[in-house]
Amino acid sequence: MNVSRIALVTGANQGLGRAVAEGLAARMNEDDLVLVTGRDKERVARAADEAARLPGTRARVEAAVLDVTDTGAIARFAADLRARYGGVDVVVSNAVARLLPEDSQAERADEFIDVSNTATHAVLRSFGPVLRPGGRLLVVASSLGTLGRLDPRLHSLFDGASLDQVEDAVASWRRAVHDGTAREAGWPLWLNVPSKVAQVAAVRAVAARRRAADLADGTLVAAVCPGMVDTPTSRPWFSDYSGAKPPAEAAGPLLDLILAEHVDPALYGQLVRFGEPLDWHGGTPPRDQDRMVRP
Repeated sequence: MNVSRIALVTGANQGLGRAVAEGLAARMNEDDLVLVTGRDKERVARAADEAARLPGTRARVEAAVLDVTDTGAIARFAADLRARYGGVDVVVSNAVARLLPEDSQAERADEFIDVSNTATHAVLRSFGPVLRPGGRLLVVASSLGTLGRLDPRLHSLFDGASLDQVEDAVASWRRAVHDGTAREAGWPLWLNVPSKVAQVAAVRAVAARRRAADLADGTLVAAVCPGMVDTPTSRPWFSDYSGAKPPAEAAGPLLDLILAEHVDPALYGQLVRFGEPLDWHGGTPPRDQDRMVRP
């Protein structure tokens, strides 16, 4: 099969990930391939089949099982795409573990960190080297991912850090959660905040190393904030959902960024919301008693 461009979306069987995959399938060309991935074989197959049947779908759509908590599987998937197609053109790292307000943050920490952070690191390490010139490597985060959201005592762990150092910081945070010292060390009670900061820091670390070469060939590496999205994962966290967008609408700015003809250097390596970079050092730490997670 001759394929022009390859696009891969993780966590693509529902919500925003599915909307991004469907949008890519509608806006890419007939000889392009969109890979809808997730860890549940039946759900991924159903999502891919339904996307392929949508009016306006142009690209070929295929399902692929990928459990992002298996870092070896991520590496093998990337290697397979390189062997079969010579690389990949679009990677959207979107998978997230569903967390409810009533869940114990400590009890869910390992699952949440594995899906949101360990997987992000693996995607960046495995797919970065197989990203073809002019490609897009995006990690879906949120505006909680700015450094100012953390206690100033923790800033040095992430500001200007390498990917190895970000991984060490995440491991330190995980240990603190389990041994009950997280609050004393300055870590927020809610997992979303340090998780998103670490995701953005990981993107920044990889982008810093690749920037010159990527900008020369029109490649974009960035984190993205979709804003408030109306999904089963996010809805329980909000008392006012009037500003939330359905996944298909929220996916629009992400698709515009992915399919833009030219890369804006101001967006490279940044956390991008609605086409604009957010201030990495901006934001304020949330109060422990505030259970609302704002995008």
